[in-house]
Amino acid sequence: MIKHVAIAGNIGAGKTTLTKMLAKHYGWEVELEEVDNNPYLEDFYEDMAKWSFHLQIFFLNSRFRQVNQIAQRDKPVIQDRTIYEDAYIFAKSLYDQGDFSQRDYDNYLSLFESMIQYVKPPDLLIFLKADIDQLVRNIEKRGRNYEKTIRIDYLRELRDHYEEWIGSYHEGKLLILDINKLNFVERSEDFAQIVSNIDRELFGLFS
Repeated sequence: MIKHVAIAGNIGAGKTTLTKMLAKHYGWEVELEEVDNNPYLEDFYEDMAKWSFHLQIFFLNSRFRQVNQIAQRDKPVIQDRTIYEDAYIFAKSLYDQGDFSQRDYDNYLSLFESMIQYVKPPDLLIFLKADIDQLVRNIEKRGRNYEKTIRIDYLRELRDHYEEWIGSYHEGKLLILDINKLNFVERSEDFAQIVSNIDRELFGLFS
């Protein structure tokens, strides 16, 4: 039985939108990223070095709670962003850019390694691949005030870490979708193509 599908991708890739669309199509339950009620997010984009540890601990705890809840549910769940991204993408990027001290990074990774032993990978990981220009357009379109200060070099750093992580991902099934070529919101045929790809990966079905 399919239990857990997760969508991964950079800021502005369209994860939340696709998560909701797929949940409606398949009748799955939804686990969204805690953004609107995150007490650190706005402060983080104003001063990454000061708030990076607080933000990453909040997200790590939130994601760990989500995967535990998913494991206890009877219905399939689709999750917006994974616990792997917290460590391998965002925390690593902040560390590489000097916004995460060595002490905080080591402490964070130690906590992550303790948690990940109790995490079962998703049955299918869907990765949304998008160019920086596409991400910027999507971020501007949704108009979140705290995202107006996101730096282009930060998005590029995240993209590089995503490519490294996805290139070595072996925890389970992986489906890569090139969002530069798919407008699943405005073109029903593009969404149908995504559904067809998911059906093939999960159920071995071909349209």
